[in-house]
Order: sequence, then structure tokens, then C-alpha cells
Amino acid sequence: MKRESVCKNSLLVGALLLGCGTLLLAQDATQNPPSSDNTKINQRDRNPNEPTADQQQNTRSDRDITKQIRQAIVDDKNLSAYARNVKVITQNGQVTLKGPVRSAEEKRAIETKAAETAGEVNVVSELTVKPRD
Repeated sequence: MKRESVCKNSLLVGALLLGCGTLLLAQDATQNPPSSDNTKINQRDRNPNEPTADQQQNTRSDRDITKQIRQAIVDDKNLSAYARNVKVITQNGQVTLKGPVRSAEEKRAIETKAAETAGEVNVVSELTVKPRD
């Protein structure tokens, strides 16, 4: 009987400690949220002269260019998730690349893929390098 009581008490204390630790972690996460200031990028994208994804042309040739570039990016298993999610916007044959990548090598790889499809003079790169924190 005494042994059962000690086991129950030990489990109760363990559960209380675990609960307190979880509460402290949750409290710390709400007091120190990660920085998510995209103000400069958002201001840039509000500029009517800056192409955004919703301005993608619906012509067959522009859709095909975007599709080919997107497929080349997705097929490259050496690229990070960031790089695979860059925006590819085609307007009248002009391709704009936007978004963060993890390295200068990824930036060059994506720019090269776009240039191979659309021609080097038709690619505008607004890719930014954002290394891991």
C-alpha cells in the first residue's frame, strides 16, 4: 500500500513539473516572439510599378514560361524550401523573381534557370539572401 502511494505521488509531482515547464516555455514564447518585420518588403510590393504575383499575365506564352521556370526550380533537390518557394512572375515575356533564398549559390541557380527559359535579358532578379538564423 505504501509503495502504491509513493508511486502515485511521484507521478503527480512529475506531471506538475512537466506542466510548469510547458507553461514557462509558452509564456516565454509570447513575451519574446520572433521578429517578423517585413515592412520594407511590403512597402516595395505596394509600389504600383513593382510586379506582384497577382499581376501574372494569363497569356499562354507567359504561363508556359512561368511553368517551365517553376518546374526547373522544384526539380532541383539541392535548393532549400525557401528557394523552391520564390515567386516567378511573367509579364509579356519579362520574368521577375522575388523572395528569400538561403545562399548566393541558390540565388545564382534560380537566376540561371530563369535565364535558360526566358533569356538573360528578360529576367529581373529581386531575390534576397536570408541565411539561417
